Amino acid sequence: MENLQMLFMGFSVVLTLENVLVTLLGAILGLIVGAMPGIGSLAGVALLLPLTYKFNPTTAIIMLGSLYYANMYGGSFSAILLNIPGDSPAVMTALDGYPMATKRNRPGQALFTANSSSFIGGLIGMLILTFMGPLLADLGLKFGPAEMTSLLLVAMTSIGWLVGESPTKGVVLTMVGILLATMGMDTLTGSPRYDFGNMYLLGGIPFTPFVIGAVGFSQVLKLMEERNKKVEANLNQKLTIKGSMLTAHDFRRLLPPAIRSGFMGTFVGVLPGAGATTGAFLGYAMQKAFKSEEPLGSGAIEGIASCEAANNAAAAGSFAPLLALGIPGSGTGAVLLGGLMMWGLNPGPLLFSTNPDFAWGLIASLFVANILTLIIAVGIIPFLIKILTVPVRMLIPIITVVCVVGGYSTSNSMYGVIIMFLSGVFGYILDRNGYSVAPMLLAFVLAPLLESNMRKAFIISNGKLGIFFDKPISAFLLLVLFAIVLTPVVKFVLRKAGILKKK
Repeated sequence: MENLQMLFMGFSVVLTLENVLVTLLGAILGLIVGAMPGIGSLAGVALLLPLTYKFNPTTAIIMLGSLYYANMYGGSFSAILLNIPGDSPAVMTALDGYPMATKRNRPGQALFTANSSSFIGGLIGMLILTFMGPLLADLGLKFGPAEMTSLLLVAMTSIGWLVGESPTKGVVLTMVGILLATMGMDTLTGSPRYDFGNMYLLGGIPFTPFVIGAVGFSQVLKLMEERNKKVEANLNQKLTIKGSMLTAHDFRRLLPPAIRSGFMGTFVGVLPGAGATTGAFLGYAMQKAFKSEEPLGSGAIEGIASCEAANNAAAAGSFAPLLALGIPGSGTGAVLLGGLMMWGLNPGPLLFSTNPDFAWGLIASLFVANILTLIIAVGIIPFLIKILTVPVRMLIPIITVVCVVGGYSTSNSMYGVIIMFLSGVFGYILDRNGYSVAPMLLAFVLAPLLESNMRKAFIISNGKLGIFFDKPISAFLLLVLFAIVLTPVVKFVLRKAGILKKK
């Protein structure tokens, strides 16, 4: 009850003209930054941090918090309409968002699904943050290297079944993703690996150009091949908000995965180093365990809802360790932490008692930003989906330019553009042969986290495997891992014995 009273006090701080205006500004800038490939929330918050120097600390953090949160909405725009994720959490959104917008001719509904799911997931994350923020932060601290290793092993083992019905293809691409992620400098010793004498590869393969190429530029190559077939389909779209509304049936489809991913994403956001990207991938992977009306990857509403709710919930959840413990859960959180220290504030358990206006004002501003961002995002749907009325012959060079700019902006060199181009060709070849890039991208994201945590666990235990079984959380997760691995084997044996019927 006390938390609810403090939240209302936070609303009294936010609902002043100045703070409402900066929340609105943060929401608009977040949508723009999120929709622009190659920038992302980390760069967006870092670039705008100097603008807040003359603000009072509460107003400044409200603006930056709104920008970070609205960024999760914006990333889905280019992912759905152009198959180019605006930010890394939107990678999974593109898998179902783009097919729903083009193959199923429902771009407005795809955007509405993403916006609605983002709102629901974010709202769940904010409510949990309000009532259980410090408890969640303490829980996150219980996930040391051993627990994180076990959790990531569960995630990476399940991705073989992430998209499609061929576990073999999923496992092969998972291995490819892990190999690509190991290129560059060793994270603990600093020694070079698989650089082939190339100084650019010492820094590894940058994630943003890799994703833009594998998901976006590969689509350009596909459009070039099929351009004559798609022109007419792109010219017959409903361009009104009313025509983009979801039916009651559609809303019933998105609600369960959005709620599930909202709870799961909040928990992932609390974990150190996980972030919204990991939340989106895990939310999508979790949806595979539940029934979807259409297969994931073919334009399923459930696929869009699961990852969009998870990344917004993770963004809200990441504020729990930041405010309660002073521990950032992601790169963007680290920039926000720097801002807090710059303004003379010390995040930690005492922040809620020494600076309640600041802490609860920030939490209340997330609720306001969630509503404002939803209104803006829904309002611009008719303008956004006009992109699909552009003839494909014009769309191809436009998307190509976006891909090149996105690839270049990450590294400020042609190295990012080369990576984008090569990964695009590779993604196109995979698509032509029936392979989904999702397992490769998920492995590419999670492999560095897995390696770092696994090696830290072995350093702590002097190389003993027992550390993974001695800790209760880790031991439980390993049991889940064994169940995932053994389930297909058991099903195969039962089918052979005639006990289990084939589908």
